[in-house]
Amino acid sequence: MPAPIEGCYNVAFVYVGPHDDGGWSQSHDVGRQYVEQTLEGVHTAYVENVAEGADAEQVTRSLARKGFDVIFTTSFGFMDASEIVASEFPDVDIIHISGYKANGENFGNLMGAMEDMKYLAGILAGSRAKMDGNPKIGYMATFPIPEELRLGNAFALGVEKTCPECTIDVRFINTWHDPILEQEGARSLFDAGAQVVMTGADTPAPALAAPEGKWGITYDYKGNCTLPTCLTSMYWNWGVIYADIVEKSRAGTWKGGWEYFDADSGGLGLYGFMEGETLMPGVAELPEEDLQMVRDILDKMLKGEFTRFDVFKGPIIDNQGRQILADGVSLEQADLDCFKESGGPCSIGMYWWYKNVTAELPPL
Repeated sequence: MPAPIEGCYNVAFVYVGPHDDGGWSQSHDVGRQYVEQTLEGVHTAYVENVAEGADAEQVTRSLARKGFDVIFTTSFGFMDASEIVASEFPDVDIIHISGYKANGENFGNLMGAMEDMKYLAGILAGSRAKMDGNPKIGYMATFPIPEELRLGNAFALGVEKTCPECTIDVRFINTWHDPILEQEGARSLFDAGAQVVMTGADTPAPALAAPEGKWGITYDYKGNCTLPTCLTSMYWNWGVIYADIVEKSRAGTWKGGWEYFDADSGGLGLYGFMEGETLMPGVAELPEEDLQMVRDILDKMLKGEFTRFDVFKGPIIDNQGRQILADGVSLEQADLDCFKESGGPCSIGMYWWYKNVTAELPPL
């Protein structure tokens, strides 16, 4: 267990996987390094491979006891543990990533609108599938939670922009990080006929598993789209978000609420399309009008002129033929975060698949 350094403002991070997993945890660790390198007098540390549940509670409590000033817990399953420890240590600021709980004081919730980037990736996937003459696409999801349906539906909405005839199959693997299961899940989708597979898990499995002539879209970490089979990666830039929170915590002005940032925050990226990046070969040869569509929408996103509420704007019809949203009507934040059917505080929720998804809804 790491220790704080006397005289520094001490910040700890709790990871569900290894810090160099090539995905989710590595993106957070890059953010951690940014905080330490950018903010004077700040020391950072991390604990990796922490299981969700009791282990997460034990690790978070130990960090608080040792004297860390801020603790970022970076997995959905760390939520309850974070809430418990925050109640025991009111002088420690605890920020949980991707959940939905906060206490208005020292416990906050943080997430970003990755649905923005998944929507753009869907546009690219549809364009690639159409160019290759195979209208089948796959989505390898982690757990049947609102976040995963939200990201899958955003991707599906993007696919329709360039390939109205495309359909999307789904595999749930029920893990955030398992290199073997992720590759098996991706391979299952390719074997079932998918031309492009997008992932919600940690490793670059779709690019690793893609056979010749097929494509993967990776997630979380900008450095994981290196294989020629990779089209792009939808990645996080946590550093700028974390640095802002740490500065506010040190100044005593941070309060634990619900923070949900969009692309204009600088916290989201689409590999190949951000400043200084080069398009991957499988994307560079796509029709110019499709590439320009992505560039134009991304430009609006970065300016704050196109947000998650524009991604989820009607008309939207689900794969059961039901109207989810009328023309011009957008989902609200509560809808993005919950299943109404589970008693969530939303009027519509996310318990639906867009009309081009062939999979059935997961059981609640």
